[in-house]
Amino acid sequence: MREQAQKSIGEQNYETFAERYAAAVETKPHNALYERPATRSLIPDVRGQRVLDAGCGPGIWTEWLLEHGASVTAIDVTPAFIAITRRRVGERAEIRQHDLMQPLDFAPDASYDGVLCPLVLDYIEDWEPLFREFHRVLKPGGWLVYSSGHPFGDWLYLQRHEYPGNNYFATMQFTLPWHGFGQPEPLVTSYRRPLGAMINPLLRAGFRLDTLLEPLPTDAFREADPERYERLMQQPGFLCVRARRD
Repeated sequence: MREQAQKSIGEQNYETFAERYAAAVETKPHNALYERPATRSLIPDVRGQRVLDAGCGPGIWTEWLLEHGASVTAIDVTPAFIAITRRRVGERAEIRQHDLMQPLDFAPDASYDGVLCPLVLDYIEDWEPLFREFHRVLKPGGWLVYSSGHPFGDWLYLQRHEYPGNNYFATMQFTLPWHGFGQPEPLVTSYRRPLGAMINPLLRAGFRLDTLLEPLPTDAFREADPERYERLMQQPGFLCVRARRD
């Protein structure tokens, strides 16, 4: 077994509560009624396409892509998520454990029509090497859709928690407990960064920015969680992006 210090932040975060996360995230309003509908709105028609689900987690998006006619390669760094995704979709997708901090050495150049990377990049400090790999494995005209914490929303989140050293202009690592996933509450480590540190690495990697979406919560979210709905109608939570490889 690898030492903890050798594991990526994503694996360290989720290995302790992967099953609880998988059970909760199906219906948790912040995900099911806010981030996922926004991200889904940016994904083009995937029928007949080959798509890389980069950071598949418990396989929710892998299953969705398959149901919408895509051929899917699903990767994640956390072994428990790989097992959960295999339970969900069986042999319908190619599923492999892979750390996004490493090159996508399993994928030839121009081998995918699309890359989906939802709520994964927050666990990676430097996005540019990964964006360059996404650019390499995409066909010309291929799409990249990703979501992450909103740069200002994350800053406000840390302000509410009176987190020391919170500086909007810095790329900084922080650790806080996550609520809504049972006990003991997991401590999750992420990075927050300014908007420029989110978009400039994408452009330097050769992508063309297509759509930048600062989503609002859905009406169903309002019914499920009225208090957070009112906050998210005034303060951003997520940022969703679609880019193209020319």
